[in-house]
Amino acid sequence: MFEAFDKNISNHVNLSTDELDLVHHLFQHKTYRKKTLLLSEGQVCNFEAYLVKGCVKRYYIDPNGDEVILQFAVEDWWVSDMVSFTEQVPSHLYIETIEETELLQITYPNKELLFKQVPQLERVFRLLVQRAYSVLENRFFTGLTASAEERYLNFIKKYPILPQRVPQYQIASYLGITPEALSRIRASLLRKK
Repeated sequence: MFEAFDKNISNHVNLSTDELDLVHHLFQHKTYRKKTLLLSEGQVCNFEAYLVKGCVKRYYIDPNGDEVILQFAVEDWWVSDMVSFTEQVPSHLYIETIEETELLQITYPNKELLFKQVPQLERVFRLLVQRAYSVLENRFFTGLTASAEERYLNFIKKYPILPQRVPQYQIASYLGITPEALSRIRASLLRKK
């Protein structure tokens, strides 16, 4: 269960066997059923998680009661509510499994302990934050400048595995369009082939 996780970490830092043992001890392996809420609005996010297996979505509920999906995460990705977790404040988000999911989770106190015991892991998490910010900024910019079709094409290019694993209405929510608009885009693209 830790093989891919260890590889993910070793892409950034080299840890001794003792340091890796501590990391394994502080991350808890958890399995969740499909459609399990890991975080709800108003709760303080008490974990950061590495996805061993499965698919998860992060979203909020808009004033009309609709889900607005901010992120999908699959194997070898990380998921959390960064603001709620790092500031230990109530979340505005939901995190929910789309498939049966296995996670390696670390709590806030254990992450702080890990940084004290294995300081080079701060580099790993700094790089994760930088990457998350880059993805967020690119998504924001694309949302302002690209057409719905361009956003969809960009989505399937960047995340080719997701359309087979995520319902179309959720992809539409992620793209900021209606499911009907996504159906029209997909039909138009098929006609162009």
